[in-house]
Amino acid sequence: MRRTHAILSVLTAGALAAAAVLTLSPSANAATTLGSAASAKGKYFGTAAAAYKFSDSVYTGLLDREFTMVTPENEMKWDATEPSQNSFSYSSADTIVNRAKANGQRVRGHALAWHSQQPGWASSLSGTALRNAMVNHITNVATHYKGQLYAWDVVNEAFSDNGDGSRRSSNLQQTGNDWIEVAFKTARAADSTAKLCYNDYNTDGVNAKSTAIYNMVKDFLARGVPIDCVGFQSHINSASPLPSDYQANLQRFADLGVEVQITELDIAGSGTTQANTYANVVKACLAVTKCTGITVWGIRDSDSWRSGDTPLLFDNSGNPKAAYNSVISAFGATTSPSASVSPSASTSSPPNTGGGCTATFSNNAWTGGFVTTVTVKAGSTALSGWKVGITLPSGAAITNSWSTTASGSSGAVTFSNVSYNGGVAAGASTSFGFQGTGSAPSGTASCTAS
Repeated sequence: MRRTHAILSVLTAGALAAAAVLTLSPSANAATTLGSAASAKGKYFGTAAAAYKFSDSVYTGLLDREFTMVTPENEMKWDATEPSQNSFSYSSADTIVNRAKANGQRVRGHALAWHSQQPGWASSLSGTALRNAMVNHITNVATHYKGQLYAWDVVNEAFSDNGDGSRRSSNLQQTGNDWIEVAFKTARAADSTAKLCYNDYNTDGVNAKSTAIYNMVKDFLARGVPIDCVGFQSHINSASPLPSDYQANLQRFADLGVEVQITELDIAGSGTTQANTYANVVKACLAVTKCTGITVWGIRDSDSWRSGDTPLLFDNSGNPKAAYNSVISAFGATTSPSASVSPSASTSSPPNTGGGCTATFSNNAWTGGFVTTVTVKAGSTALSGWKVGITLPSGAAITNSWSTTASGSSGAVTFSNVSYNGGVAAGASTSFGFQGTGSAPSGTASCTAS
């Protein structure tokens, strides 16, 4: 998984350091989160998650708030779940699954059979012994999570990159050309409810590799081999740009009758170019009815397997980037405070006006915490910058903010625009938000053009 041309292995997650954190259902902040924006269009929006990062409150705050689907990054792979033959370990994967279920999120399992990240004992096997070990592994792991997962990446990256559409020459391939269909049949026997997916990279456009996979899926469907979906990893960078036939490629697979899912999306770059590419991926998925959702491979740039490319929607500090806003916009989501909110939410009183702009806010509150979404609207003159003032109740404190720079964390707090949302056309609006502990703010917000 997670590469463009080279095969890169990711080390299994280290010791789990779990801590209790405040959580918010992904459906609570309905107007502005990635998950709710996608849900409004009948799609999911997910992320890869690592259990050992659950002690990071910024990480878990974004995980809980923004996403409706979760994929364990390494915790369900063969080396993590069966480190010794026929001795299974699920603690880290269970941590992710249980947290997701508690937050109303679904889970994609990743991955049951893959040439990489095999435990040492499996990588030393071959022939019938390896085939039997694979079947036993899939049976045990899929049975353990029976009825708990939305989908499984049953087989990962089984085709080569040599341009002729051939299979990868792996130890699994050497057990016989039928190993992929055996894996799918085994997974279906163990769990009749999870959607069964084939997942691969460098398959975003119509090329020899994606066509070989297309032909395999077509053959499986014709012969009754159980397969429900195809995953397109979509690791995009200058060497592998988003192809012009991306949507058409998704559509041809959908036309076979399987779901298509964007499973490991990350886009190298920054600013407008990155934002536009993210938006184009979303638009392609929206245009294909059977594209059921999008998963990004990590939350913040610092969480990415290729962090130097700054490929994700949140920066190292957890602040949304321009690409985040472009994804929200591509889904057609509104950030208007008049949007429906949960029964526990409250909306601010009419705003104060100052300096050519107004600010309104809405809260989604729960016991001990809240998320506040603020909308800044320009008056009759365009804005080149803005500042918003909000006073927090006694005892309340800001723990995280996005699309803004906050001055202070309690009492009277001033929020300023960041580089990509300071310019607002006359009569237009932009938004930002913050999360906090204690009671949510009430009353009015001031807005001043700067």
